[in-house]
Amino acid sequence: MSRIAACFAALKAQGKTALIPYVTAGDPHPSITVPLMHRMVAAGANIIELGVPFSDPMADGPTIQQAHERALKHNTSLHDILGMVAEFRQADATTPVVLMGYLNPIEIMGYAEFAKAAEAAGVDGALTVDLPPEEGMGVLPLFREHGIDPIFLLSPTTPERRIATVAQAGGGFIYYVSLKGVTGASTLDVGQVAQHIAQIRQHTDLPLGVGFGIKDAATAAAVAKTADAVVVGSAVIKLIEATPDDHAAIMDGISDLLVSMRTAMDAGV
Repeated sequence: MSRIAACFAALKAQGKTALIPYVTAGDPHPSITVPLMHRMVAAGANIIELGVPFSDPMADGPTIQQAHERALKHNTSLHDILGMVAEFRQADATTPVVLMGYLNPIEIMGYAEFAKAAEAAGVDGALTVDLPPEEGMGVLPLFREHGIDPIFLLSPTTPERRIATVAQAGGGFIYYVSLKGVTGASTLDVGQVAQHIAQIRQHTDLPLGVGFGIKDAATAAAVAKTADAVVVGSAVIKLIEATPDDHAAIMDGISDLLVSMRTAMDAGV
């Protein structure tokens, strides 16, 4: 059983939902990434989503685009990030790590070389934003051969036929991007999210993670009632953005946020 599958199985047995924070590797400085990963696990994170910085992150909003820019100022590369994962694995052999990014850095490294190096480092999954399953026939078998789950995105506008395609091609979990939570916690339509999740579940037994619009403990707890995982990205990145030169404040702020989310999710409030 893969680390991701084992993680979700253990949480299901406990009646809990996974908490998945996202950080861009190297933001605000490469030296903080591994300590921050450990701190997030201590605060209640079950899976770490590690962003691979890219010069043209077209699918990301301004907050995460700026995180990519801060990381690239330090020339944070895919090789560097695999080194960070390997370092993380020296002290944590159980928490799954998913790389999230774009195809270009993987193409530059070479698909086979990336898959082999990612497995050796201890990477569990790859969410490649601009790699649709229809175009991944040359890549996805390599990922699977090296134990890397290919994770795909779905949205409220994804047609039924494509949901089936993604469900068949994907592994680990499916990331459902809720487009309703744009202007704050109060706009997240949890009822509609639940409706879409029920629709997706008709096509797959893979766990379903929900991201976008998860701002605080209340929205995390609300989404946790219907999803298998809650993904929080921008709310974490904004804490880095607020004090990029104060690493202690970043660690404390993100820890406090995740503890509050984990507590609310477990309490079901």
